[in-house]
Amino acid sequence: MSKFYITTPLYYVNDEPHIGHAYTTILADVIARIHKIQGEDVFFLTGTDEHGQKVQDAAVKRNVTPQKHVDEYVKRFRNTWDKLHINYDYFIRTTDKNHTDKVKEILTSLYEKGDIYFDEYEGLYSVSEERFITEKEKEEGNFREIKKIKEKNYFFKMSKYQNQLIDYIKTNDDFILPQSRRNEILGFLKNDLNDLCISRPKSRLSWGIELPFDKEYVTYVWFDALINYISAIGYNSDSNKFNHYWPADYHLMAKDILTAHCVYWPTMLMACKIELPKTIFAHGWWLFDNIKMSKSLGNVVKPLDLADEYGADALRYFLMRNMVLGQDASFTLDAFTDRYNADLANDYGNLVNRIFILINKNFNNCIPEKGDYDSIDLGLIADIKKLQSIVIKNYNTLKIHDAVEENMRIFRKVNKYLENKAPWKMIKENKSQAATTIYIAAETLRIGTILLYPIIPDKSQQVLNSINSTPKDSTSFGELVENSKIEIIKNIFPRILD
Repeated sequence: MSKFYITTPLYYVNDEPHIGHAYTTILADVIARIHKIQGEDVFFLTGTDEHGQKVQDAAVKRNVTPQKHVDEYVKRFRNTWDKLHINYDYFIRTTDKNHTDKVKEILTSLYEKGDIYFDEYEGLYSVSEERFITEKEKEEGNFREIKKIKEKNYFFKMSKYQNQLIDYIKTNDDFILPQSRRNEILGFLKNDLNDLCISRPKSRLSWGIELPFDKEYVTYVWFDALINYISAIGYNSDSNKFNHYWPADYHLMAKDILTAHCVYWPTMLMACKIELPKTIFAHGWWLFDNIKMSKSLGNVVKPLDLADEYGADALRYFLMRNMVLGQDASFTLDAFTDRYNADLANDYGNLVNRIFILINKNFNNCIPEKGDYDSIDLGLIADIKKLQSIVIKNYNTLKIHDAVEENMRIFRKVNKYLENKAPWKMIKENKSQAATTIYIAAETLRIGTILLYPIIPDKSQQVLNSINSTPKDSTSFGELVENSKIEIIKNIFPRILD
């Protein structure tokens, strides 16, 4: 059995889950489910980043310990992922002992190797991002709360691996996707790479992983957090999980944390002589009125508000259908409503209702027995086989929005097929032929629903359960069991009224 390892970034525990967090995590969940229904051994990792200045400050403000603060705040992410049907295999926290032990182990190894050194540094520091920035970054205006700091710290010799990283990116086309992000990183690497400051003095920050070789310092949050991708699967332990799952097939993230994942992380791995992940994929941003969502602008869409009102599957469907992976996309309630009504309520929901009513009225809630296929039947079956192949191919090449659209074409074709055949009229004159038509429609519904399961797992599971099928069943045509009793489902996606 082939393996598949996919990760989200670690979300900063102080944040409240928003549409950007939801998109990345739902996308990872969808991709994980796609590989699971194809029989692969999948490991899906997500979690929270829990150290740093902002966490420490928030805990002080609340008059609680940082540990108590993160223990309470992490629940917001866990609860959100549960409500959005995120089926992760492991939720890691950077305060977990298995993680902190691995961070210390790697720090010790790199220090003893001479890849970590002590030096004094004076430069610009972004309080909001908790990292040192360059003059150019300051001029570009993407950082807030900037101040000049002069202090002694520990540095990782990132510059030592610059040429090796450039060569690797140039010889591995799929390492950074999409291509525009690959070009962005290669452009960044044309300039001399500075070494990475990987510590903070305890006099300024105490909430972090203590450096094993100097108790007066804690580890910089990015150096700490990135290691989660290997600590979660038992790097350098007796477990064979790491050797089985690593390298990761996909690190998924939004494009604003590209540098950390495509420069810091690969050089860290090179220093540790660990194989690099296969693909780092940076998706676009969700925009509201063509402006990036942010707390400061007050235009953040809360995923649970939408999920509570319209259902988690409706939100999952919209996010997967309306963003071309790698590009920015706009979110509006009108766009959400239009997509829901057109695709889920009309094309899919109405088909489910129509088929179930026909079976209920004419075949005593049992899947009818099929007879001989005519040319129209055979034409539909051939079309469905072609579309099914296209859906799977699009899924596997991360053209998720195209896969969803082709999937919906399956349901539209069946709706048109039923209109042409009109089995509700045919039943009076030729019940056997009507039975065949309804069997073909129900079987096509089954196949299309299995393919849609990664996108809308809750509703599709309900439909499949009702016809005695599962998401793991074969999508070969003709597997639906004749004469099997079904459970009627009504109004699975009620229309949203204006």
